[in-house]
Amino acid sequence: MTQEQDLGAIARSIVDANRFMALGTADARGTPWVSPVWYAPLSYLEYVWVSRPGTTHSRNLDQRPQVAIAIYDSHRPGSWSAVYMAAVAEQLDDVDDALVGFNRRSEAQGLRAWARSEILPPGEFRLYRATATEQFVLDDHDSRLPVHPE
Repeated sequence: MTQEQDLGAIARSIVDANRFMALGTADARGTPWVSPVWYAPLSYLEYVWVSRPGTTHSRNLDQRPQVAIAIYDSHRPGSWSAVYMAAVAEQLDDVDDALVGFNRRSEAQGLRAWARSEILPPGEFRLYRATATEQFVLDDHDSRLPVHPE
């Protein structure tokens, strides 16, 4: 196994083992905002979540779609593991395929399935997707190493 494959396996294990990601957005002036959001990976490059369109992070995405994401694995006492990503996010209008993946993960974790009517107008929520353009994990010396997902 090559180091690159090891890094990919580490990143995948962190994504699979966790439920929340820290989503970093910025408004039009560049003022940052970080929000924890429950996510479902559609792949190791695509992540979806449900939010109200009026929240700060959702309003920020309307102005600036570039985001930063960190998924930190706090399950490993005495060590740290995290996946860091640069991504582009969007509110989805065509929700059907993404909603299937979102609900699969939700139900697998003992949560409820969401209805299409809840995430499309006039529903209260919207479905968002972030597509990673870069991913990194940390090495033992706290340096970020690039991951190339499969």
